[in-house]
Amino acid sequence: MDARAVFLDAAATVADLVARIPAGAWDGPGLGVWDLRALVGHTSRSLVTVSTYLAQRAPAVEVPTPEAYYAAIARTGGATGEAVAQRGIAAGAALGDDPAAAFRALRDDAADVLGRTGDDEVVPTVAGGMRVRDYLPTRIFELAVHGADIGAATGLPVAFAPAVLADAAVLAARVSVELGRGPELLAALTGRGALPPGFSVV
Repeated sequence: MDARAVFLDAAATVADLVARIPAGAWDGPGLGVWDLRALVGHTSRSLVTVSTYLAQRAPAVEVPTPEAYYAAIARTGGATGEAVAQRGIAAGAALGDDPAAAFRALRDDAADVLGRTGDDEVVPTVAGGMRVRDYLPTRIFELAVHGADIGAATGLPVAFAPAVLADAAVLAARVSVELGRGPELLAALTGRGALPPGFSVV
């Protein structure tokens, strides 16, 4: 499967999960400082950014790979902090009275814009200009990771396609190498060591 097919599959899986969230659960715990609504809101940004970024064009490629995207964010501290927390809360509030329907609409919007954008188009991202084919794996990763977070928070089962899980896992490994932590990860994955507490590539 190519990146756009994997992205659409991941988006459909999360949209189905969100549609199964009970009405009374939205104010319950989500992840960290987020309640469930904010966690789903943050996850929805993987769809919103596709719709927003792919509707624009950047003058040049500044971020050549998906792993370079995460490495750039990690090195600047952009993936953590109050700003990210507040964006998640705002995105959750924007889902309105019917969050599941709003999430489906965001998925449909992303699919529509993606269908009109070529893989080699250069689009703006928070880390800099990227080709669409290099940006999409970052959205697959976000949907897989936060879809699993939603499943854990709600107790609802979520089963991503093998292609989605493989893409997310491979990108996590590549980010680890990009950040200079590849040896630790390889040792752990082959039973030759253990990752330190709190090890993360994001």
